[in-house]
This record gives sequence, C-alpha cells and structure tokens, in this order.
Amino acid sequence: MPAHKDAFSSPKSLLILGGTSEIALATARRLIARRARTVWLAGRPSPDLESAAEQLRELGADTRTVAFDALDPEAHESALGKVFAEGEIDVVILAFGVLGDQATDERDPMAAARVAQTNYTGAVSSGLVCARALQDQGHGALVVLSSVAGERARRSDFIYGSSKAGLDTFAQGLGDALYGTGVHVMVVRPASVRRRGTPARDAAPMATTPEEIAAAIELGLHRRSEVVWVPGALRLVMSALRHVPRTLFRRLPIQ
Repeated sequence: MPAHKDAFSSPKSLLILGGTSEIALATARRLIARRARTVWLAGRPSPDLESAAEQLRELGADTRTVAFDALDPEAHESALGKVFAEGEIDVVILAFGVLGDQATDERDPMAAARVAQTNYTGAVSSGLVCARALQDQGHGALVVLSSVAGERARRSDFIYGSSKAGLDTFAQGLGDALYGTGVHVMVVRPASVRRRGTPARDAAPMATTPEEIAAAIELGLHRRSEVVWVPGALRLVMSALRHVPRTLFRRLPIQ
C-alpha cells in the first residue's frame, strides 16, 4: 500500500496538540492497538502530561513530550518544528481547548478573550504550522476537534461556541486549501462530552464519551471523511436546528 494511503488507514506516527486531552488520548490508544508506534504529546509541562505519556509507553508506543502553549503562538513554529525534524508524522490531532465559564467570562472580558485566544487564535497558528509541515512531507492528516457548540449560538455558551465556530470555519477552509496536496483535514463535531464519573441521568441529550469520539475518529481517518459528527444522528438534528427562527430558538430548552 502506498505510504500516503497507509498513513490514513493505519497511521504509524501521531502528534497530539493538547497532550492531556481525554479524546485525543483515547484515540491514541486505539491507534496504538492497531499500528501506531510513535506518539508526541504537545502541551504545557506538567505531571499530567508526563503521566499520559507513561500510560502510552506502557501500551508499547515510543511516546515523547514537547512543551507547547496555545497562548504562545510565537513559539509554535519552533516547538512543533522540533517534532517534524525527528521524523514524519502521519496524523496530527488538534485537541486543545478550554470551555471557560460563560457567566464569569461575560463579566470579565479578559477571561473571555483567553477562551477565544486558546480555542481559535492558538489553533490557527499551530494548525498552519502543522499543515505546512505535513505538506512539506507530502502526506498526512490533520484532525481538528471542533464542537456542536459552534453550529449555532446559544445563550448558555456563546463565548465558547463562537470560538469553536471560528475554528470550524478555519479548518474547513484549510481543508479546501490543502485539497490535492496529499494532506487531508478532518473536522470532528462531537456533542457534549460525558466525562468519567458523570451519571448517565445527568448527561446532556445525545452526550457522547471520549471513547466513542475516538472510535469515530479512527473510522473517519479510514474513510478519509471531511466532517465527522458524534453521534452520527447529530448531523440531522443540527441541520434542523440551524434553520429554526431565532424567536422560536430562544424558547427552546437547549438554551
């Protein structure tokens, strides 16, 4: 099988931007179980980052860490350049982001700006750095973790949602710009993520888990999908909600 095709269906090397992301780590575990043997975890140096790396090493992957801060775009080219200088990367997962606190962030514009800078500005910078590196090597996939929150503004999370809307639009445009180069961009739009320890009865409607998202990412890579919804039925739900008049949308219980 040609190398560039094999990189999608059975990647051997992986770079995670946001090295402690539950979703990205669940994806790494799935890919390690198949064929992946080299994993880079990029994130702020911390015990959690080192613990995540050690857990992947125990699964048999050569796992390394690299200091990376979404809020320091001037350092992105240098930090990520070190990774690509060590060898080709088949899959990059852009998985960092912060939820923020809507009520607090509305009262604190600087806090709101940090949400936007992390989720959008930091992603634009690091995404372009990785896209160029993938293009230089002639193959690879960039997986961008977006969110259903970016599909339509809601009163309860419009600061976070707007940052994800910007990220989603950027990723789609980047995918078009890279079409035909051997580099594939895949946007992942999960519903609310149910974390460990969250009772099912307390989860939001259509809530998913990191493991379910990881399975969808792996399948999407195999199919070379451009957009992945998790769960899949979310595509139909949002197709309808996107066109609901605002006067009615404001009265829906999902606000």
